[in-house]
Amino acid sequence: MTLVVFIVSLLGAMATGVPVAFALIVCGIALMSYMGMFNTQIIAQNMMIGADTFTLLAIPFFILAGELMNAGGLSKRIIDFSVACVGHIRGGLGIVAIFAALILASISGSAAADSAALAAILLPMMARAGYNLPRSAGLIAAGGVIAPVIPPSMAFIIFGVAGNISISKLFMAGIVPGILMGTVLIVTWLITARKDDVERMPRAGWGERGRKGAGAIWALGMPIIILGGIKFGVVTPTEAAVTAAFYALFVGTCVYRELHIKDLPKVILAAARTTAAIMFLVCAALVSAWLITAANIPAEISGRIEPLIDRPILLMLVIMLLIIVVGTALDLTPTILILTPVLLPIITKAGIDPVYFGVMFIMNCCIGLLTPPVGVVLNVVSGVGRIPLGRVIVGVWPFLVAQLMVLLLLTLFPSIVLVPAHWFY
Repeated sequence: MTLVVFIVSLLGAMATGVPVAFALIVCGIALMSYMGMFNTQIIAQNMMIGADTFTLLAIPFFILAGELMNAGGLSKRIIDFSVACVGHIRGGLGIVAIFAALILASISGSAAADSAALAAILLPMMARAGYNLPRSAGLIAAGGVIAPVIPPSMAFIIFGVAGNISISKLFMAGIVPGILMGTVLIVTWLITARKDDVERMPRAGWGERGRKGAGAIWALGMPIIILGGIKFGVVTPTEAAVTAAFYALFVGTCVYRELHIKDLPKVILAAARTTAAIMFLVCAALVSAWLITAANIPAEISGRIEPLIDRPILLMLVIMLLIIVVGTALDLTPTILILTPVLLPIITKAGIDPVYFGVMFIMNCCIGLLTPPVGVVLNVVSGVGRIPLGRVIVGVWPFLVAQLMVLLLLTLFPSIVLVPAHWFY
């Protein structure tokens, strides 16, 4: 019965238009009332405990680093360098979009920010070259959702805090799946775009490529610093976030000189707004997480799927299907915060590696950013590119199916994630 109370109170609150963060608090109150332990101090204490986590400091600094990167010209130079290298190939601008998405993902970790940067710069170029515009927008949206899978990733930080799992291990385990997502997008793009009558860009000479590479070298240095520092134990993920923010500030103001002191208040305010929304959501979710544990909901669900406990691959397939369904209605962060405390005990009981599960969980949640009706990244690309949302949805389907095929492959063959992950960390 506690499971019914949990689901009905949460979905009922959201159905009436209550924001997700407040809906989680309402859900917590409903569970407390049902169990006869209503106490406002429990809500306040758990929200305070939720905020008082050193690891969560990485979130505001990575958000700030992303804002500084876009304002300071780092994103633009990465795209320019990618255009110089592969822009002349047939379908080259699509390849540029994915290359740039992978590089930006290793810097900012924000799907919305990366998609906005790519759409603003590349969509006009692709339109002028004669590419199918809805398909181009769909590709950029699909490339943008790689960001939370490749480190540094705010999604991994939130999952690691919610599930008490090593964030450094999650970061390292996300590298290969993220690259696979990018690879399958390039293959799908080359297949679907081969009939387009497009104008090829002129081949850049080695001198121009060298100049573009030299111009982008400071931007390309950021992922090396972040991942190298974490890999060799020089910095923790939180310290890496601070380093990334300082590095982006230095490069934007002193090297590229596109970021001016008068721009900093606007950049910091934008980062603060995003941070406030995410942190309040995290705090509210930890109230529900505590009550989910107190109400023994994971054990109740585990009892219902007991036959699958000894069949981990089948269990993973069922859970992945569940997350796909939930992801169509919820954004990335709420999905992580609501489902992690429910599913992780079941995964542990089934003997599935929690780091592997974390990577698969986040990948699945990212794919949810491409699915209507919520489809946050679809809305970002639609707004930035001024393309009707319906046309973007039509354009994204081939790439959405390709991402789902990667998810299925990694579910059936966990070693593709686990073997390189163990090497990295």
